[in-house]
Amino acid sequence: MIVEPRQWIRRHPRVADSTLAVLLFAVTLVSTTWEQPPHVRQWPPLPALAVSALSAGMFLQHRRHPRLTLVATTTCSTVLGVLAPASGYQFGSTVASTAMAALVSLAWRTDQRTTGRYTAVCVLTLFAASAVRTSDGIHVQPDEVGLVAIVLLAAAVADSARSRRDYVAAVEARAELAERTREDEARHRVAAERMRIARELHDVVAHHITLAHAQAATADYLLTTRPDRAGPALSHLVPTLATALKELRATVGLLRHNGHNGGPEGPLEPAPGLARLPALLASFAHAGLTVHRTDDGPGQQLTPGVDLTAFRIIQESLTNVTKHAGTPAAWLRLTYTGDLLTITVSDDGPPRTVADTAVGHGLGYGLIGMRERARAAGGRLRAGPRPDHGFEVIAELPTGTARPARPSLTDHEDVR
Repeated sequence: MIVEPRQWIRRHPRVADSTLAVLLFAVTLVSTTWEQPPHVRQWPPLPALAVSALSAGMFLQHRRHPRLTLVATTTCSTVLGVLAPASGYQFGSTVASTAMAALVSLAWRTDQRTTGRYTAVCVLTLFAASAVRTSDGIHVQPDEVGLVAIVLLAAAVADSARSRRDYVAAVEARAELAERTREDEARHRVAAERMRIARELHDVVAHHITLAHAQAATADYLLTTRPDRAGPALSHLVPTLATALKELRATVGLLRHNGHNGGPEGPLEPAPGLARLPALLASFAHAGLTVHRTDDGPGQQLTPGVDLTAFRIIQESLTNVTKHAGTPAAWLRLTYTGDLLTITVSDDGPPRTVADTAVGHGLGYGLIGMRERARAAGGRLRAGPRPDHGFEVIAELPTGTARPARPSLTDHEDVR
């Protein structure tokens, strides 16, 4: 199987560095044996052999110490340049190949500013070494310009490759961050949707099951004491259960439709609102709870979301009265003032504190759901025991466009 060279180098860095060092040593050594035009004229001079070996050995440290490696190899290349006139070889880019390889490694592993500084020092040092002459003095030759150009080109290519690597890494990091952000947002949306579904199912199930339980208990009592009146009580039980099944079927059907876009579409009922309030109060009357309703101020048109929120809050509040208050009467007041609808649901049950309610009636998901509904609609909700007796729920909802939720009015938390 063919292995990609980059992967092989990552897996065997020492072998790759040793191989490259041997190649650089060979190129440097061979360059000390010929002259222009290229032809071999001598054996490698012993001083050049020693300096080339030292330079190749220093190159093996380029991964851990790139700056020190460049300084050492540049120094060795400078020595080779100084030895060139006396040793009979031409100093050029091939003789300084180890220094250029170290410069490329430095540019790949450091930043642009560091690369620029070390490149300038390397170029000036090698240029000075190449300009040494024994007879003609110091002057600029074409091979000296070529050496400078090749060194600058090597540094520029390595710096460009490093910049591209960093850019690709940054793009991949941003893409990964965006993917994680999308996943987190999706999880938050799923959690919010689950809370909404749980709240809706709680409102539907708790209300109808509570009414059905109250009607069944009433019928059971009448069967023993007043059999002639048990029939009408039982007659209200079937419509209550039928309504519960209908609303549950509609809610589950809507969830299925949202989860499978290609699924069959069925007719969906409008969301309940205050228009259905008389039927709601009548259902509580059949369960033995008389609700006294009072409307203050001219009624106003509510947005669909606020209308549904108001209906659910009233429904849950009266359901709690039926379950926990132990009283046959409750009071509902709807007050319209400007752009605000205030809903007040109270009962005259026996005095009880929040602690008593917590011990007797569990965690209170109904009240939590009411408070969440009010905040989602831009309103607020307060619930707690009345000063003398009974319990009271007060919700304030905007009648127009929903506003940002304000701090809750709650000083005490009901947990029923």
